[in-house]
Amino acid sequence: MKLSKFKFNLPQELIALHPAKNRDESRLMVVNRKTGEIEHKVFKDLLDYFGKKDVFIFNNTKVFPARLYGNKEKTGARIEVFLLRELNEDLRLWDVLVDPARKIRIGNKLYFGEDDSMVAEVIDNTTSRGRTLRFLYDGNHDEFKKALYALGETPLPKYIDRPVEPEDEERYQNIFATEEGAVVAPAAGLHFSRELMKRLEIKDCQFTYLTLHSGLGNFREIDVEDLTKHKMDSEQMVVNADVVEVVNTAKDNGRQICAVGTSVMRAIETAVSTDGHLKEFEGWTNKFIFPPYDFSVASSMITNFHMPLSTLLMMTASFGGYEQIMDAYEVALKEKYSFGAYGDAMLIL
Repeated sequence: MKLSKFKFNLPQELIALHPAKNRDESRLMVVNRKTGEIEHKVFKDLLDYFGKKDVFIFNNTKVFPARLYGNKEKTGARIEVFLLRELNEDLRLWDVLVDPARKIRIGNKLYFGEDDSMVAEVIDNTTSRGRTLRFLYDGNHDEFKKALYALGETPLPKYIDRPVEPEDEERYQNIFATEEGAVVAPAAGLHFSRELMKRLEIKDCQFTYLTLHSGLGNFREIDVEDLTKHKMDSEQMVVNADVVEVVNTAKDNGRQICAVGTSVMRAIETAVSTDGHLKEFEGWTNKFIFPPYDFSVASSMITNFHMPLSTLLMMTASFGGYEQIMDAYEVALKEKYSFGAYGDAMLIL
């Protein structure tokens, strides 16, 4: 499959800059793979498509305030530092991206906060924009993390082209997020409100939670036309025994299994055994799913409307069928659905 097959013109005004007023009141396009039918609904109409003992698999990763702005020593140049992950707790080492990268060399010091209360030293170059920083901070680890996060802001995707607002801290986070480590919110879950989840529970639907710490690889541009040559960034994930039991029981009993988002789909396809059942997994995945691909676990999927040429669109097209999903995207453009993390949702049955 070629990269250019996933190109389409997305008008800027269809990229959602803010979420729907209420989480469960974004629009929902329902795509039926068997019949080819497309329905236009509201997200809380999800209730009509699921019943007793059907399973929703959620990603409970929690986004942390990963984007910081600092100043370079001597020149005072403003530098954006994007925290990716903590490498060493004791040494306060972090894997980060810096922008503009050309100005930041090993040995440079960066100062953060109005009073320069946080200082970091560049100790390694990892990629063209990647650096390893050592933060210099007196205090225990919890105090350090608290101080660091107080300086950071919600890491909205770059295509949400506006300053971060106070509501983003809550709205760019799933209500069931508990495991800190993501720099990208699993967007499909953002549509779930407490009320909707309660109503699904009343219908005797089951919820289970895995963890995949979504990284910036989701937004990295693919620079090869032949998709077999693209390498995904690795992301840390955990599928525990509880998830395995709930999902495999549902599968054996012929119940619906709904993957809430592309991160969940990547995780369960990473942790699948040869007989199509889920198995426990703790480690890293760089699985890249693009058409054609045979899925083993999920029977349905909830996902947002994705950017052109994105790996997220490729996975969606793998699950829904390339022609069918690209046709659905044409309909979405015509019907003015909202795209991106704060945009509308698609349910693929």
